[in-house]
Amino acid sequence: MQKHLSSQFDAELNTVSARVMELGGLVESQIGHAIRALSQFSLEAVETVAALETRVNALEVDIDRELSTIIARRQPTARDLRLLMAFSKATANLERMGDEASKMARMVRSIIETGAPRSLPTTDLRVAADLASGLLHKALDAFARLDTRAALAILKEDDLIDEEFDGFVRKLITYMMEDPRTISPSLDLLFIAKAIERIGDHSKNVAELIIYLVEGTDVRHTSLEDIESVLR
Repeated sequence: MQKHLSSQFDAELNTVSARVMELGGLVESQIGHAIRALSQFSLEAVETVAALETRVNALEVDIDRELSTIIARRQPTARDLRLLMAFSKATANLERMGDEASKMARMVRSIIETGAPRSLPTTDLRVAADLASGLLHKALDAFARLDTRAALAILKEDDLIDEEFDGFVRKLITYMMEDPRTISPSLDLLFIAKAIERIGDHSKNVAELIIYLVEGTDVRHTSLEDIESVLR
């Protein structure tokens, strides 16, 4: 991070950066417990996700307040403003990932409470969930290092989660057709699958923010080929 004449400004930027990373860690934990809830049909893990959601929401509000204060006091320009905008957007994406983890946990609770059979096809879903969790971890690491090459790799890897989602939906439709009694819990699994896909999408958004921050180019809705040309 570029040094400023005001060491206080540098300290403020470093503090916000640390808070964003703290938020990312909380959301990673949320997703991890949501995956455990799904793997073990654990109500304890479901409750842990709900408890973490409260902390995630409170930290998001704190970060937004800190960013507003810095912008009002420092009136940053150019790259500093890009950095603060990136912090704000990363925070929003992380909070939404936490929402998706909470949604996963609520669906697991629904499956448990309806006494659904444990023969539900959750293995493929856990594979996709682990991919999404890994993608978030890589996105946070790349954001901390402002690593555009790692960001590009994340954009490519998100396609794998989309493929897993499409394959799982096809399998789930077959499963419901073979045994109509599984329709209700299968719909819960469908909502979980969609939440996992959205976690991947939000990690992709964070990766795009890294490229925007380093290169000053907005690469949203841009093909991978064009993004690679930006990074050459």
